[in-house]
Amino acid sequence: MRIMGLDYGDKTVGVAISDELLITAQPLLTIERERWNKLRKTYQQLEKIIEENKVEKIVLGRPLNMNATEGERVERTNAFAEELSRRSGLEIIWIDERLTTAQADRILKETGVAISGRKEYIDKMAAAIILQTYLDTQSNA
Repeated sequence: MRIMGLDYGDKTVGVAISDELLITAQPLLTIERERWNKLRKTYQQLEKIIEENKVEKIVLGRPLNMNATEGERVERTNAFAEELSRRSGLEIIWIDERLTTAQADRILKETGVAISGRKEYIDKMAAAIILQTYLDTQSNA
């Protein structure tokens, strides 16, 4: 069994995957699209990842505002989650994603990734942070 972590954005979806022991999260890839509402290929790619990796749960970042209120991004993410759950038949688990992109940027900076190269890694690293947060809460439960 594996769990997939997602960082959903207007033009990208960062994807991470757990190891089979559900201990660690690894960044996998970033799915890009031209517009926020063009999701057909994104769903197809995610379905392929789910099938190939025998994913049994999906952890998705909830993009709350800094004051913990919900805005337009949460509505879009909810719609994405509902369709992904319908298509995959999998449970969606929500994790607060505030500051995960900043944390991912800091990690990339600390590991020596140049500013120009961070865009390639930032979303999948944020997805790994979201997934690792969930895995850590489960191991501590």
